[in-house]
Amino acid sequence: MRHDGPALRSWLRLVWAALVVLVVTGSLLPGSSRVMRALNRLDLNDKFEHFAAYGGLGFLPTLREAAARLRFVLPAVALMGVLLEFGQLYSPGRTYDTRDMLADLAGVTVGFLVALPLRTSIKA
Repeated sequence: MRHDGPALRSWLRLVWAALVVLVVTGSLLPGSSRVMRALNRLDLNDKFEHFAAYGGLGFLPTLREAAARLRFVLPAVALMGVLLEFGQLYSPGRTYDTRDMLADLAGVTVGFLVALPLRTSIKA
């Protein structure tokens, strides 16, 4: 039996929580903020950014969390994407886009599916 299970799970949870903070912050920052201007200079497609961020949010917990926890976490992450998109209605210089919601949902789904074969056996 490997002893890195709890340590690895804790580390993945910490990285996942940091990614949640980054996604929430990045989603609600005003469009004119320094961070958003720098991100725009990368010239990445907005849908790709959503897909990649939410892909990570679906991938990380799938690696080591129990199935019972994933049944809560993954839909919550998808709902977070929807709510943050509505939150952009109140952030200057940002726009609401249902296609961003679809990119978020696709990212969570693909992140989950990619992580499944890498997943280790975990008991609830």
